[in-house]
Amino acid sequence: MSAVLTEKQLIQKAKNGDEGSFESLILSCQNKAFNIAIRYLKNEEDAMDALQESFIKIFRHLNSFKEDSRFDTWVYRIVVNTCNDMLRKNSNQKITDSIFKTEDEKETIIEIPDVSGSPEVVFDKKEKAKHIVSCLEKLNQEQKEIIVLRDIHGFSYDEISEILDCSIGTVKSRINRSRLRLREILLEQN
Repeated sequence: MSAVLTEKQLIQKAKNGDEGSFESLILSCQNKAFNIAIRYLKNEEDAMDALQESFIKIFRHLNSFKEDSRFDTWVYRIVVNTCNDMLRKNSNQKITDSIFKTEDEKETIIEIPDVSGSPEVVFDKKEKAKHIVSCLEKLNQEQKEIIVLRDIHGFSYDEISEILDCSIGTVKSRINRSRLRLREILLEQN
C-alpha cells in the first residue's frame, strides 16, 4: 500500500528530478489552469498553447519555486502571465469564434450538446450570459482579469494577490472598481 504524498513532498521529489511527481502536481491543477487560459484567450487552440508554454516554464523554473505559496497559485500566476504575453503579441490580430471550421477545404460542424430546460429558459440564460460577456469585453484588461479571477474562477483575495503579484488592498480596490465599471456598462446596455 503506497502512502499518499503531500504537496510539499511531491514538490521536493519533482525538484530532485522525479517526473512522476511533477506530473502529479501538474495534473492536480491542469483543468483550472486551462479554464483560466480559455477565459483569457477565448480560443481552445491558443489556450492549449498557453498551457503547454506555461508547463514548460514551470518545469524549467521549478527550483525557483520558494514554496511560500501553494503550488497551484504559482502555476495560475504563470498561466496568467503567459496569456497576457500572448495577448500582447497578438494584439493586432482579431480572434473570432465560429461553429464552423474549415480545414483542407473540408467543413466540419462542431456538435453542440443538448442543454436541459425549456427552450425559453435556455434562450434566456444564453442571452443573459452573452450580454454579460459582451459587457465584460468592454472592460480594460486589468478590470477583466480581476473579475475573471475572482467572480468566475472564485480565487480568494490572497490567491489573486499572489497570482497578480500585488497587495490584498490593491486586489480589493481593483475588484471594487471593476465591479462598479461592469455594473455601469450593464446598466448602459439595458
